[in-house]
Amino acid sequence: MLQHGSSHEEFFNLSLHNIRRALFGFKSDDSEGDGGVGDDLVEIDESLLIDTGEVWIGKMIGEGRHSLVYEGLYNSKSVAVKILRPHGESMTNEDYKERFRREVMLLSRASHQNIVKFVGATVKPLMMIVTELMRDGNLHKHLRSIRPQLLDLKLSIGFALDIAGAMEYLHANNVIHRDLKPSNLLLTEDKKHLKLADFGLAREEESTEMTSETGTYRWMAPELYSVEPCPRGTRRHYDHKVDVFSFSLILWELLTNKTPFQGRNTILAAYDACRNIRPSLESIPREIIPLLESCWAHDPSCRPEFTEVKGFLSGVLNKLASEAEPKAELELEIEPAKEDANQEGPEEIEQVMDVAKPKEGHKRRKSSCFPSFRGIFYACKWKTAKSALRPLHSAGNPCRENL
Repeated sequence: MLQHGSSHEEFFNLSLHNIRRALFGFKSDDSEGDGGVGDDLVEIDESLLIDTGEVWIGKMIGEGRHSLVYEGLYNSKSVAVKILRPHGESMTNEDYKERFRREVMLLSRASHQNIVKFVGATVKPLMMIVTELMRDGNLHKHLRSIRPQLLDLKLSIGFALDIAGAMEYLHANNVIHRDLKPSNLLLTEDKKHLKLADFGLAREEESTEMTSETGTYRWMAPELYSVEPCPRGTRRHYDHKVDVFSFSLILWELLTNKTPFQGRNTILAAYDACRNIRPSLESIPREIIPLLESCWAHDPSCRPEFTEVKGFLSGVLNKLASEAEPKAELELEIEPAKEDANQEGPEEIEQVMDVAKPKEGHKRRKSSCFPSFRGIFYACKWKTAKSALRPLHSAGNPCRENL
């Protein structure tokens, strides 16, 4: 097998022979056609295709039910190489190819600082997607590595803002991710920001019914799952609010560093969600409880849009920053006078992170059951915000039982 240049790691050229033997253990003959995808190739815009001969792969960095992910090189730059497994009995050849085509199309069109960058794709000898490489792993592994320690509260909110920003962008462009979970959120090199990855289950939102039980059970919205027995793949009507529910469980995880519905297997966790059972709020900061309760409301119409989520979280983050300012001013007052009268005072405390302005897209109607928190949390005093939130729990609120 061929090694690449002067790299200290071993990389293999993506020839059909090497793919079959090194990656999948296939026989080296051509009896399975073009990597098991059938005679008819997937129709992909030629501008998105790259030369397989320019791609080299190294160690495996991820594995899923339908794909394997490797660290790789393309044009001498580090990349992530996602190779789809040949379809099994649970997926027809046409469904397999349509899923790949949709993932390439949606990911290639996405342009946001909190979404992994698309590099290119191939359809022969195997279906493959190449993206930027995120070396520092995913949020799921990172949280497990520091347990039982908690993330800094500002960092947790910063991560949540990254997710909300990416989801706001997708929803503004009529895209539902449908598999929002910690393992699909990749850390930047400084471990201060997240990028959304894996668009394998993403699709454009339509008025027609879509496949039920799509995603990962533990983070799945209740409207995607039924307590009554039904065949997998059953069609069901739902909308982009399924992503808001998944986000609520990730936010809870960021604040507690615990797995939602811990001790329950994945299917039982989804069953609990259907019965309106939610994780404990005992250790959650009181400022964030109203947001969590709204995001995981059983009624999708009572969940906020991600624009509202961003406003809420930005307000909380600003409140945390403003609480630190008086302390800094007090230290300045008691500090002995310095001889140098021109000595500058301490620099202003910087905001933890800048929230990117979302790209323009069509605006969704705000949920009638969720108030606008942007104005509330930019108020000078928390008491004002607290009193403004009381209507959420009033007897006349149609979402009261979910909050």
